[in-house]
Amino acid sequence: MTTDSPATHRTRLILAFAALYVFWGSTYLAIRIGIATWPPLLMAATRFTITGAALYTFLRARGVPAPERRHWGSALLVGGMLLAVGNGSVCWAEQWVPSSVAALIIASTPLWMTLLPWLGGRAKAPPALVICGVLLGLAGVGVLLGGHPTASGAAAVSGPAWAPAILILATLSWAVGSLWSRRLPLPASPFLSTAMQMLAAGPLLLLAAAAHGELGHLSMALLSPTPLLAIAFLVIFGSIAGFGSYVWLLRHTSPTRASTYAFVNPLIAVGLGWALAGETLGPRTFVASALILSSVAAVVLGSAARKR
Repeated sequence: MTTDSPATHRTRLILAFAALYVFWGSTYLAIRIGIATWPPLLMAATRFTITGAALYTFLRARGVPAPERRHWGSALLVGGMLLAVGNGSVCWAEQWVPSSVAALIIASTPLWMTLLPWLGGRAKAPPALVICGVLLGLAGVGVLLGGHPTASGAAAVSGPAWAPAILILATLSWAVGSLWSRRLPLPASPFLSTAMQMLAAGPLLLLAAAAHGELGHLSMALLSPTPLLAIAFLVIFGSIAGFGSYVWLLRHTSPTRASTYAFVNPLIAVGLGWALAGETLGPRTFVASALILSSVAAVVLGSAARKR
């Protein structure tokens, strides 16, 4: 087995973070486009089943060793927390919560990733710089959320008042699943692990869709070009490139650093809203951008100092 040089490893880290920031920041809009036609849980089930099956078949054909039985149990637990509960909740909530607002709420994920190991007695208290970074990121998100009305000037969230609370549940589930993935036995190949987690989450989401009555809404409209293009984007960029990068980062950097995507994704989501939906960028956006980018720098530097 060869070991990457420090320069090569650093380059891979940069590319993985770039994929995570950009691709996942754009998936919120793609989800919103898809669920305009598809039932949300059924769309998520279809997305992960197709991606997981294709990726698993490709990897096994390329000679990647078959996973052990215990790996499937771990994939069920991690995939259930990350994809079935985490991503499924986002798809469901975006029926009422705008995509950019959903990204803002999901930005609380690093707070759980930082605090849970400490509260559980599995890690020392986070360094002061990391805590400052998390607080800066949350402050930036608060500034951004406080200045993000809809185009009509109405409240940003419609539908059930507890729909945003589902997104908070999604952040907690995602954090727990991410932390578990570092301890549970999973295949050495991060992409095989990704494929298995998707294959495990697909049936769970399909059962949830059936229980929610979504299978009664099947029609030919599901095969129209716009939602199919949205699903294709989610499969290629959100699942294979984005989620694959996230699984790799969980193995090669700290969970707190990997979770900084949640601070950057809202900027991408708001930027897409400006570019594609004609939303106005005001002073709040620039202030929030400075706070969020500063938070990422603080978390990265704080984590690196602690590692040293």
